[in-house]
Amino acid sequence: MDAVTSWATRLLEVSAALFVFFIGCAVLTIIYLYIRDITQTKQAIRRNYPVVGRFRYWFEHMGEFFRQYFFALDRDELPFNRAQRSWVYRAAKNVDSTVAFGSTRPLNLPGDVIFLNCPFPTLSEDAVPASTVIIGDGVAKTPFATSSFFNISGMSFGALSVPAVLSLSKGAKEAGIWMNTGEGGLSPYHLEGGADIVFQIGTAKYGVRDEEGNLSDEKLKEVAAHEQVRMFEIKMSQGAKPGKGGILPGNKVNAEIAKIRGIPEGQDSISPNGHPDIRSVDDLLDMIARIRKVTGKPVGFKIVLGAYGWLNQLMEAIHERGIDSAPDFITLDSADGGTGAAPQSLMDFMGLPIKRSLPMLVDALESYGLKQRVKVIVSGKLVNPAEVAWAMCIGADFITSARGFMFSLGCIQALQCNKNTCPTGITTHDPKLQKGLVVSDKAARVAHYAKNLMYEVGVIAHSCGVQEPHKLKRFHAQMINDHGMPQSLDELHPPAEVKVEYQAPPSKVVVEERK
Repeated sequence: MDAVTSWATRLLEVSAALFVFFIGCAVLTIIYLYIRDITQTKQAIRRNYPVVGRFRYWFEHMGEFFRQYFFALDRDELPFNRAQRSWVYRAAKNVDSTVAFGSTRPLNLPGDVIFLNCPFPTLSEDAVPASTVIIGDGVAKTPFATSSFFNISGMSFGALSVPAVLSLSKGAKEAGIWMNTGEGGLSPYHLEGGADIVFQIGTAKYGVRDEEGNLSDEKLKEVAAHEQVRMFEIKMSQGAKPGKGGILPGNKVNAEIAKIRGIPEGQDSISPNGHPDIRSVDDLLDMIARIRKVTGKPVGFKIVLGAYGWLNQLMEAIHERGIDSAPDFITLDSADGGTGAAPQSLMDFMGLPIKRSLPMLVDALESYGLKQRVKVIVSGKLVNPAEVAWAMCIGADFITSARGFMFSLGCIQALQCNKNTCPTGITTHDPKLQKGLVVSDKAARVAHYAKNLMYEVGVIAHSCGVQEPHKLKRFHAQMINDHGMPQSLDELHPPAEVKVEYQAPPSKVVVEERK
């Protein structure tokens, strides 16, 4: 009994000593912070309210993470609100995506889309799979045929972690969709999953550059030799920073990334703001022809539309050279597209949003008789079925998404993409953070998201009375105008007619005379 009492007494003494020690440390810390705050001259709040003023900056930082949980309504947040993200999460987990008690969408805000249901919807037994679209048919040596209309947009290895790229590649293979490499080059992790790949050529030519940074035909051939690489995309500009090149902070440029890109390790990887060898419409068509000849694969380019007079010059130049000189596809990004790092002045104010630029591009192709020749791929915040269906109504052949697939991997919109501190392991190269991203689980979620989204776009198409999504037209949807009233898309954006000089000559019809 005495031993127990002695042990308890000693424990209390040690506890008391530790308590006094920690209290002393806390007091000394507060004194240190007080002296430091009143002597510094950079922050007025800390100088006038020492120690206590520090909480202001801490709360401001933490509010970024907790606002979405405690204060924001389901449809309040930007860039993606809770309703948009929640649908992606449910689709990726392959759980019930139905909701109860009515929509929380107000249905009267300018820009909202409403689809027009048919009194005689397509029956399940009459529905057909999405039709196959061939890119580069009759022009590229190896055209690309696919029925996947929803695919993974460009996200570079380097911006994304190894497990994220692996998960996307494996998930894309399972879902039968393609993934775009982004401008960071072709990594082994893109290939390992077995998915179809679109190789993106950025302004720095990462992965296909020579020692001077110029485009290398030999490197192009090496990349094209992979059967999985189906197409090549020249990135002229991208959503969040049109007019500025890609930015990968030096703390994310490890030895492997540096080797794949052909750049120094540990230094910021900043691409030129434009292609030095593409300074005109003719240069662009020359580059497309060169890459298509070297690789034998379909070639297109990616843009954010801003100034658009050059589109007419491009299409006139195509007709002057011959229709085979046209790009096999054009990828159109929205001004509100996403990226890991961009100047806010460009992210907030530069370029046209997709609801303005997509009708403009499709109508320009139609008016020059090039819509069948040049396929349209569109990206930019199209992460839910309704947004994808709207794009197909306007005339897009394919839709790609980057942030939608990031959500399918578990992205929580922590806004840490450019800091190597992503809490979900998607955009960081910190092994401690990457361990939470389990490839087998996340690959399945990527596949579920793609399949469920394409299924629900099909549901919208069938409700509109057509058999498959590619048959959606502008008259199948309306958009709320500035007066809060729905207006048909074909009234807002009347379908363009082919200019007389570009119309195909009428075919000769032989009429057998009746005797």
